Amino acid sequence: MKQIFAIPLVTMMLSTPLVAQEQGPSLMERGAQLFFDGLIEEMAPALDEMAALLEDAGPALQDFVTEMGPKLRNVLEEVEDWSVYTAPEVLPNGDIIIRRKPDLPNIAPDDPLKEVSPQIDL
Repeated sequence: MKQIFAIPLVTMMLSTPLVAQEQGPSLMERGAQLFFDGLIEEMAPALDEMAALLEDAGPALQDFVTEMGPKLRNVLEEVEDWSVYTAPEVLPNGDIIIRRKPDLPNIAPDDPLKEVSPQIDL
């Protein structure tokens, strides 16, 4: 994970013009360098913990994808439009329900605004 932050930092440092290196870094460049150095130093323990967690969870995630991947693909192929369903709901017994949204009222093609908004007399 350290490489993710180190690669843009190294790229930024290498992309500075050669003229700036002869004169020394400006205050803005020096401040940015100190900021990124501090950020990397502060984030190092968290990134190490995340890497260890991912190493521990890796085999379990791989097993999950191997087992559930084809089944999830079948479900995704069955459902044509996910926008007509509400968010999944977990019941107290652990069942998961995905309900269909109530159908919207049909609007007559000859008067599309009749059912959408009532007319107000002025």
